[in-house]
Amino acid sequence: MTDSADSPSFRLAYVPGVTPAKWVRVWEQRSPDVPLTLVQVEPAEASDVLRDGRADAGLVRLPVDRTVLSAIPLYTETTVAVVPKDHVITAAEEITLDDLADEVVLHPLDDVLGWERPPGEPAFERPATTADAIELVAANIGVLVVPQSLARLHHRRDLTYRPVTDAPQSSVALSWPEDATTDLVEDFIGIVRGRTVNSTRGRTRPQLEKGAEKGAEQGTARRKPAAGSRTTGTTPQGARSGGARSGAAKSGGARGAAAKGGAKGARRGKPRRRS
Repeated sequence: MTDSADSPSFRLAYVPGVTPAKWVRVWEQRSPDVPLTLVQVEPAEASDVLRDGRADAGLVRLPVDRTVLSAIPLYTETTVAVVPKDHVITAAEEITLDDLADEVVLHPLDDVLGWERPPGEPAFERPATTADAIELVAANIGVLVVPQSLARLHHRRDLTYRPVTDAPQSSVALSWPEDATTDLVEDFIGIVRGRTVNSTRGRTRPQLEKGAEKGAEQGTARRKPAAGSRTTGTTPQGARSGGARSGAAKSGGARGAAAKGGAKGARRGKPRRRS
């Protein structure tokens, strides 16, 4: 978000479970004069925060309203079942939804997997948040199925998790208002896509073209002779030395031919008379 032309800043929203630290570090290295502010939002609020301009872009969970927001999918998470450490399913490395058929599966109101009804037996009421559901799992009230990042976010020593191979998955994307694709948004897009600082894509291209034009001008200036210098009748040094070497070669060749010819002439002369 740009406060003014002289003091730009960038606000990045992110939902729980997403860790933007690696991209923020790159931003700070490339744009130290443009402060980046992180704004944590709940998944259900993320789209409103972007539409209202409270953030320039956001790391959100799909789906988003693509009629208003642009989105670049970044990755898809593994879905896991969070259970007490002594739960029977911990005997397996991974499980399926059928393994949860006899379990009470908690379904928090801030669920991000998008299913209408999880597998297993429903709880008497839905927990308000994922954090509340974690507390119920610790109390042996039921199990919870969530993206792996949320299981890690709410980690407890008395709980563990196992991948659920056939469960719905949650994808994370970079999103921003389609009609507000600013230069700063383009810069952050380049970062999450792994573009180098010298990439020719995005807003860096005009800068590179300007640098190329400057280099061409400098090259022209070096080739242009200085005012008042003599430019006629001048032979490059390489040409002079090359010519000298060529002349020497010809001279040497002539001497060699003369010497050779002389030797042959001596053999063709009149033999010496014996006494």
